[in-house]
Amino acid sequence: MAGASVPLRDHAYSSFTEKLLAKEITPGQIMSQRELVALTGMPLGAIREAIPRLEADGLIRTAPKRGLQVVAIDLNLVRDAFQLRRMIETEALSVFCQQAEDTEIAELLAEHERILNAAQSGVDEALLQRAQDVDWRFHDRMVEKLGNQIVAEVYRVNAIKIRLIVNEKARITPDRVTAVMQEHLPIIEALSRRDETTALAALVAHIESARRRALHH
Repeated sequence: MAGASVPLRDHAYSSFTEKLLAKEITPGQIMSQRELVALTGMPLGAIREAIPRLEADGLIRTAPKRGLQVVAIDLNLVRDAFQLRRMIETEALSVFCQQAEDTEIAELLAEHERILNAAQSGVDEALLQRAQDVDWRFHDRMVEKLGNQIVAEVYRVNAIKIRLIVNEKARITPDRVTAVMQEHLPIIEALSRRDETTALAALVAHIESARRRALHH
C-alpha cells in the first residue's frame, strides 16, 4: 500500500518555519493569513489548519484585531530556550557518550578539523555556512542518539527558537568560526575517551557561551 501523502497543513507549517529561519519572516512581525498565503505559496485552508500547531509551538500568537504575531525574541525567550536546550543536550550527551561508535566520533572530530584548517586561509561565506551547518549537526546528532520521539519533537521546536535567537543575536561570524569550532573540540575529544564528566562540563560551557552572546549582543 502506498504511503499517505503529507497533509497540506504540514507543508504550510514547514514553509512557515523555513521562511522564518531564512529571515523572510521576521521575529515580532504581524501578518494576516492572506499575507502568509502570498509568502508561503500555500492555500488559505492549509494556512488556517497550520495556525493551531504554530500557536501550540509558540511560533505565532493571535493579536486581536491585528492579525498573527510571529514569536518575538526577548529576554524570556532566550532564558527559557537555552535552559531547555541545556536540559535536553546534557541527557543526550550522556547517551551519546555511551552508544556512539568510535567512527562516528572520529568523523565529528574530522569535520571540525577541516573547518579549522580551512579557516587558516580566511573565512568566506561558503565556509561560514559550512561551519554553521557543522555546529547545528553536531548538536542534532547527539539528540538523535536518544531515540526518544517525545524529546525529539520538543527539541525540534526549541531548536527553531534557538536558531532564531542565533540568527538575530549570536550567529557565527568570520571572527567566531575558529572559536566556536574550538569550543566543540574539548567535548568531542572527551567523547573519544568516553570521559562523560569532562564532556558534559565542556558542553555546558559551550551552551553558556552561546547564551551569553545572545543576551549581551
